[in-house]
Amino acid sequence: MSNPDKIKQFEPCRFSVAPMLDWTDRHCRYFHRLLSQQTLLYTEMVTTGAIIHGKGDFLAYNREEHPVALQLGGSNPQDLAHCAKLAQERGYDEVNLNVGCPSDRVQNGRFGACLMAEPELVAECVAEMKAVVDIPVTVKTRIGIDEQDSYEFLTQFVSTVAEKGGCEQFTIHARKAWLSGLSPKQNREIPPLDYPRAYQIKKDFPELVIAVNGGITTLEQAKLHLQHLDGVMVGREAYQNPYILAEVDQQLFGSDAPVKKRRQVVEEMYPYIEQQLSQGAYLGHITRHMLGLFQNMPGARQWRRYISENAHKPGSGIEVVQAALAKIPQELDV
Repeated sequence: MSNPDKIKQFEPCRFSVAPMLDWTDRHCRYFHRLLSQQTLLYTEMVTTGAIIHGKGDFLAYNREEHPVALQLGGSNPQDLAHCAKLAQERGYDEVNLNVGCPSDRVQNGRFGACLMAEPELVAECVAEMKAVVDIPVTVKTRIGIDEQDSYEFLTQFVSTVAEKGGCEQFTIHARKAWLSGLSPKQNREIPPLDYPRAYQIKKDFPELVIAVNGGITTLEQAKLHLQHLDGVMVGREAYQNPYILAEVDQQLFGSDAPVKKRRQVVEEMYPYIEQQLSQGAYLGHITRHMLGLFQNMPGARQWRRYISENAHKPGSGIEVVQAALAKIPQELDV
């Protein structure tokens, strides 16, 4: 299904913002898109059960978000195929299968990182999705799970999913996951990073598109990874310090567009905020994603505090954001 709002040509993205549960919702993605036109944006992980049986529209997004990818959680090939087809019909640019989340809740649903132990099933899931869509079907995974953390284990997983499932693109979170004993937060911090293992996968599977995720906090680091790999995915840093996205187009994609100022980005959010409020959205649900925009700048603390203390109040509107912006010294060219 063609969609005139989609970018004209979608290629495996050099830079993306990771899918982050409770963080990368559609308000967050709209905000991030104002900072970068080229960055690939991912939804939060959405389970097939939520899409098929849940109340509400779990596939809703803003047309301005393109390029945007839907991350699915599930392990039933038929359900995943059904959801992938719905995603394509709605105009998503990519469907991604979560094989990296280590939470107990996800494991109980038999998806996420525990699927690394079942490469044949993952391959079947990918093959079923690819059979019904034309958009890329990709996999986000870890380098290993529990004691199954050898390079051979990772190689076996990638080769099976690529050869039997037809997967052409993997994003590798360069840490293994402990399926018990560590919280999801600890699983993002305690297992050591092993970027060379991702580099080696690219060397051994040069025909595949390989991106890396985990611990990346600067565009300089991203450039170093791009000397070895096809793509870089940034997670928490892009959320907590979103202005990192402001120079992505210029530094990683060769754009000659001027870099937006922080103040400009806030003002460009005003029409969206007013539109969303008119449709019943709560101001705090939108502005929570903007709190880190002035990180390490004069007035940043006052900006965060004013929004945090006022955006949740009944009837709060655009004037809260305007008043918060006034806390940033006018003489700063930000």
